[in-house]
Amino acid sequence: MYFFTKGVKRKLSKYDYLIVGSGLFGAVFAQQMTASGKTCLVVEKRDHLGGNIYCRNVEGITVHEYGAHIFHTSDKKVWDYVNQFVAFNHYINSPIANYKGEIYNLPFNMNTFSKMWGIKTPAEAKAKIEEQKAQITGEPKNLEEQAISLVGRDIYQKLIKGYTEKQWGRDCKELPAFIIKRLPVRYTYDNNYFNDRYQGIPEGGYNLLTEQLLKGCDIRLNVDFLQEKEPLSSLADKIVYTGTIDSYFDYQFGALEYRSVRFESEVLNEENHQGVAVVNYTDRETPYTRVIEHKHFEFGTQPKTVVTKEYSADWKLGDEPYYPVNDEKNQQVYAQYAALAAKEPDVIFGGRLAEYKYYDMDKVIASALRAAEKELAVR
Repeated sequence: MYFFTKGVKRKLSKYDYLIVGSGLFGAVFAQQMTASGKTCLVVEKRDHLGGNIYCRNVEGITVHEYGAHIFHTSDKKVWDYVNQFVAFNHYINSPIANYKGEIYNLPFNMNTFSKMWGIKTPAEAKAKIEEQKAQITGEPKNLEEQAISLVGRDIYQKLIKGYTEKQWGRDCKELPAFIIKRLPVRYTYDNNYFNDRYQGIPEGGYNLLTEQLLKGCDIRLNVDFLQEKEPLSSLADKIVYTGTIDSYFDYQFGALEYRSVRFESEVLNEENHQGVAVVNYTDRETPYTRVIEHKHFEFGTQPKTVVTKEYSADWKLGDEPYYPVNDEKNQQVYAQYAALAAKEPDVIFGGRLAEYKYYDMDKVIASALRAAEKELAVR
């Protein structure tokens, strides 16, 4: 906002940027702007900073409040960027699957195949999978057929079907094939879930990273931007919006759909509950999708432990949105909102909610860095 008097352009707004949301996109963008001498006001609807990477301390254990967040990337620029703010430990994600009490290693690798079929060599595993994949002929018509065509029926039945149906709240035969485009299969005895070169957890938790990224910013918690849109917008020259894009435009094309997640955490009076940070429960009957034991992210030795059960849940307006339902219907609706967003020159829409896409943390950071670089190039 500017005021013109006697041919002189005088800036009236207090801040260069109003940043709506303190998750990774907003925080990284804020850090880049602050480092370049710009002023930022960050408004956050929740009572804490950090979005879904927020952690809390329970019994001396760093608890990932909104589900497991394991940082991994092959982008050296992103890795170097985050490491200038916090030190990362050497945690390697090696989850296991529990199917009705049977334990399997993830991702699908030789340990998985050996346990499932009693085989010993990659050649035996390949032959078994190829034999079962051949059951699907022609183009897969649904997620079930797509999964079997990729990894065979046994792996599908024990390690994919129940977990996926809990996640989406629908039978795999009713889910479109494109949801599973590929399934990683390794013919090695390697339990490292990610292929990325760099991996770890910030020592002391993600809050330390958030605090470093937002240094020098003014911050207001418990502020719903959409409830105070006009007065807040008048405080800055430009807005960075990281909330849901449909709510920004008052749902004029309808609400985009999400899946939500419900968490149940408890402190257990034992040192080690499950021996690993992440256990996926892949049968349909177990109501939760996975159990997180947080202390293993930082190799904790505390006398107690904290475990969190995650339940996939239907979503309705007012619930916390986690996973976008990127089917054809929702993508068409999103395209209409994206067209409106393109006509807002003073608003930058960024992050998983504003862009209606699932983002790994490193991809969010890379996107925010690109947005900041583009912004600084034109200002």
